[in-house]
Amino acid sequence: MLIDSALLPDGLSATSAAIVIFSSFFTSALTASFGLGGGLALLAVMSALMPASAVIPVHGVAQLGSNASRLALQRKSVVWPIALWFIAGSIVGSAIGARLYVEIPEALLQALIGAFVLVTVFGPQPKGFAPGVKTFFATGAASALLSMFVGATGPIAASMLRVTKLDKLKTVATHAAAMAGQHAIKSLAFGFIGFAYADWAFVIAAIIMAGFLGAAAGTRLLHALPEEKFRKGFTLVLTFFGCYLIGTALLQLF
Repeated sequence: MLIDSALLPDGLSATSAAIVIFSSFFTSALTASFGLGGGLALLAVMSALMPASAVIPVHGVAQLGSNASRLALQRKSVVWPIALWFIAGSIVGSAIGARLYVEIPEALLQALIGAFVLVTVFGPQPKGFAPGVKTFFATGAASALLSMFVGATGPIAASMLRVTKLDKLKTVATHAAAMAGQHAIKSLAFGFIGFAYADWAFVIAAIIMAGFLGAAAGTRLLHALPEEKFRKGFTLVLTFFGCYLIGTALLQLF
């Protein structure tokens, strides 16, 4: 057995915990290399292996660690006015989402996660936003509200940043700052509504450590892969997990 079961919460096997921790390294490396995508991939893995009620809170802390690692490595390139207005909006969205989250049945939550994965992969891409304080604030609020339910809303922030015409490094770094702030607020919100983070302390610490190592190694690890082949495989994995989650949720509901 890779991990002592006494360190794990109820409903999570040692094998599942090891897969989630291992995945944190590679998904963090993916985000450090391309700016987004790792959070969604880790969400799909967590959703398939962890209790549904724990997926979004634990994923939020994992993404806080991953984005904070990326922020520490790329902090000189952050455009702080954009990130701070986004974070301010996230406070509002998280407060609203925390009140609504507890009223959603676990099966429906799982179905929402699966649907979000598929929509992100196959749905129409947002046309973009007009840059400005109102847009940064509103996007932060809307994505934070959605993030309380579906976890990985990094593509929403990335769509916002795409129209700011920042260079690649500033875009990736600012995205890291915005999402680190949003996930920190979301994690606090889940703590206030009673999620038992202490039960998941070992798993969360291991996920964050693996995420930090992945963020540091991301560029060297992933640049060797042809982007076209990588993205095809990435799409197939996400599609599988999205369909799996919706199918299992439907079986629970009906």
